[in-house]
Amino acid sequence: MYDFLIAPFVEFGFMQRALAGSLMLSLGACPVGVFLMLRRMSLTGDAMAHAILPGAAVGFYMFGLQILPMTIGGLIAGVVVALGAGVVSRFTIQKEDASMAAFYLVSLALGVLMVSIKGSSVDLMHVLFGTVLALNNEALTLIAMICGTTLLTLAIFWRAIIAECLDPLFLRSVSHLGTPVHFIFLSLVVLNLVGGFQALGTLLSVGLMILPAAAARFWTARVERMCALAILIGFASCIAGLLISYHQSLPSGPAIILSAGAVYFFSTIFGTRGVFNTRLRQHRHRTA
Repeated sequence: MYDFLIAPFVEFGFMQRALAGSLMLSLGACPVGVFLMLRRMSLTGDAMAHAILPGAAVGFYMFGLQILPMTIGGLIAGVVVALGAGVVSRFTIQKEDASMAAFYLVSLALGVLMVSIKGSSVDLMHVLFGTVLALNNEALTLIAMICGTTLLTLAIFWRAIIAECLDPLFLRSVSHLGTPVHFIFLSLVVLNLVGGFQALGTLLSVGLMILPAAAARFWTARVERMCALAILIGFASCIAGLLISYHQSLPSGPAIILSAGAVYFFSTIFGTRGVFNTRLRQHRHRTA
């Protein structure tokens, strides 16, 4: 048992860094994923994950596979896409989901094209799917800063974010924080996707944000408990994924996301608000 569960994290530095980075990502991204899900913006998170690609590609084009330039580029691209889609939806007849889809499709194609021109297929796979087992101290520092910023921002704007999530019209009617909180929240989404990009790539980073949150939704209806449970599911998925990757020689990023997916499917069936218990309550109600 020790050799299977603990030894890989004790004996190898790259496993320790991968564990630290993925746990910090879960700590910051999973609560953000809860609010994305409650706002029915889960697919928006996926779109934003693709939207950071051209900015990261610009950083890669100019400086190669260096963390800081790719991160800054991805952050700028994500903010530009989020603001651009927001402006289009607010000042035209097009809804936000359609404008976001248009922006992210263009961004994804542009980013893939730029990486393909500059680098090889290996570089493209690195950008799209990440390398959590190759995290260095610089990447861990960046992820830690993003995690700390996210938790601090959520603590400061907690009530406003919940109000804007559940009833944005009410918040705008009683406070001027409605629009600023919306863009603060979108900034947190972009920030955590950029952090996840270092470990999981643009195509998988949103998975660690959404899947634990979606799984937690089947166990509780309270936002605080949902966030805490999502973080715990994220922790468990990262540990399980890294162990599966190590022992079975599988890609670490997909292993983490598939572990979270397994918890999600289990929760849909056996969660207190899942299929089995819902049907059981309905049966008891009919026979009562």
